[in-house]
Amino acid sequence: MKPDVVIGNILDQNVEVIVNSWNRNIIPWWLLLPQGVSGAIKKKAGNRPFIEVARYGSIPLGEARLTSAGRLPFKAIIHVAGINLFWFASTYSVSHAVVSAMRVVEQQQFLSVAFPLIGSGSGNRSAEWSLKCMLEAFEPIDTKARVVI
Repeated sequence: MKPDVVIGNILDQNVEVIVNSWNRNIIPWWLLLPQGVSGAIKKKAGNRPFIEVARYGSIPLGEARLTSAGRLPFKAIIHVAGINLFWFASTYSVSHAVVSAMRVVEQQQFLSVAFPLIGSGSGNRSAEWSLKCMLEAFEPIDTKARVVI
């Protein structure tokens, strides 16, 4: 499948669910200062989604966890462990995060989802690298959901 690539704020996308590029969830969320997409989500959604994701405990690299959207107008947030313990994204972490998030989209029967560039920013990768890696991960995925990056 080929997602729609847009330039803009993930919080402004007309979708049912958004993806948050998160960490392995080993450091308690209240000790972190979320930046980028996570920071914008926390600012608008409030603490609730982050408290919920903390209850899952450690998240394996590339895996996804579903929470409420807090005060955001979405049905949910899918948090993916897109960076490793050294705050670095790999081809594996990004591609596995895409597949894991899409598995949640399919299981929950969401009709639309917006992804950030997983691995750019806190993952220490360029936007170009992240986009290329994500597009390659989406190629074999068969879905009816509308996907925006």
